[in-house]
Amino acid sequence: MSPPPPASRGRPLASSREMLQDAAFELFLERGYAGTTVDHITQRVGVSRNTFFNYFPAKSDVFWVELDETLETLTAALHEASADVSPMTAVSDAVLACGRQFGPTRVPFALTQHALIGSVHELQASALIRFTRQAAIIRDFLLRRDIPYLHAQAGAYAVIVAGIAAAQSWGAAGTSRGELTPYLRAALSPIVAGYDALPKRSFDDGVHFAAVH
Repeated sequence: MSPPPPASRGRPLASSREMLQDAAFELFLERGYAGTTVDHITQRVGVSRNTFFNYFPAKSDVFWVELDETLETLTAALHEASADVSPMTAVSDAVLACGRQFGPTRVPFALTQHALIGSVHELQASALIRFTRQAAIIRDFLLRRDIPYLHAQAGAYAVIVAGIAAAQSWGAAGTSRGELTPYLRAALSPIVAGYDALPKRSFDDGVHFAAVH
């Protein structure tokens, strides 16, 4: 496969970023993740190392373009959530909105190439940073809806873990996977039901747990 043309001056940020991501994935398939360097990626595209690092802090970050894009969707959906909707239902709806950005023709590379990627600490660390950021957004929303800190923190991480499980199951389903949202809905529904069923007294009992910074 011939390399894509170099990024031209004035090219939109997203397009340049996606060109680098595409080149990286081609090289990962050819050379493996560990055998691919940032220099290999930039040479494939025809740009400088500085250009790469303008878009990605590290090589592992090329995997998470799509996940990074969901942060804006998650934040906006929670901001627009109706006060008439229970807090965890609002969170579930926001996560489902993020899930609609994916489908049979848009599947994150990391979900389908486990054997190629292997166990890479650098990659795992970059994923954890992003999941922690998403959890913080969810936790802060729950705090604004008067959920005590301990329950808000636990609920946020429960949602993230459920989302990861749903995405992994969806990725493993192969060409028959369909849309991501049914997987997310199935994974999130027990969490929503559990939080919605808690009596208010349960939340009151958690007030004395302070935030840990």
